[in-house]
Amino acid sequence: MRAGRLTNGQFAWLLMLPALALFLAIIAYPLISSVVTGFFEQSLVRPGRAFTGLANFADVLGGDFWPVLRNTLVFTAGATIVPFLIGYALALALNAGIRGSGLMRGLFLFPWVIPGVVVSFLWLWIFNANYGVLNGILLRLGILDAPVSWLGEPATAMIAVIVTKSWASFPWIMVMLLAGLQTMPKELHEAASVDGAGAIRRFISVTLPHMKGIASIVVLLEFIWNFQHFDTIYVLTGGGPAGATETFAVAVYDTAFKGFDLGHATALGGLWMLLLLVLVAFYLRHETKERS
Repeated sequence: MRAGRLTNGQFAWLLMLPALALFLAIIAYPLISSVVTGFFEQSLVRPGRAFTGLANFADVLGGDFWPVLRNTLVFTAGATIVPFLIGYALALALNAGIRGSGLMRGLFLFPWVIPGVVVSFLWLWIFNANYGVLNGILLRLGILDAPVSWLGEPATAMIAVIVTKSWASFPWIMVMLLAGLQTMPKELHEAASVDGAGAIRRFISVTLPHMKGIASIVVLLEFIWNFQHFDTIYVLTGGGPAGATETFAVAVYDTAFKGFDLGHATALGGLWMLLLLVLVAFYLRHETKERS
């Protein structure tokens, strides 16, 4: 090696420096700063801060943490299971080669490519109590006697939010599952048919085992994304009514930017992050197990 020349290792580090600098500035520093802020009493409207130790975490756990956790789990489970079932059914139908499957495959992708905020405002209009399309249809059919405030009642607000998120996310699930179905050897179904297996039996004995890996990955990823979802809930209900749809994402935002309490907001965010890390660790373990 000539003097002044960089070694391969030094050159590799030189190439990594811009990305490493961006990682430290955009991810590492804000993350560490937010974790540290959770141990202080700090406000957006007052200068300075005071160390409080674990007081913020104790206040959060003794406050609305558990109702918020329950709402988050209900939303996450509903917004994962409902679009998964719809996406799986559509993937099976499209894979069967029904007439117009190519056109339908393209049309079904529209909800996925529309920005989440636009989707939320569309469904905000659909669920509107005074001039919403849903109330109009149900009143004409005689199913309702009076308009329903879908987003204003605790009993229906969470259902409305889950329906909206499901409509936006089922196309992605459909595409992923359809790709998995198209990798299935046709000989497996043909052999099962020769053995006398009907459509239901072939689905249980052939399709489900083949799709187990990709289906579990899709469910895990969708669950993780929904666990930290924000825009649909915030646009439709803002966490209301009476906190019925308040999830971690909404609670952290409201605590920080409406209550101006950075200490409690970052403490709540820290606990939320720990739960997310558990989900991510479970996903990574699953991925490692599938590859081995």
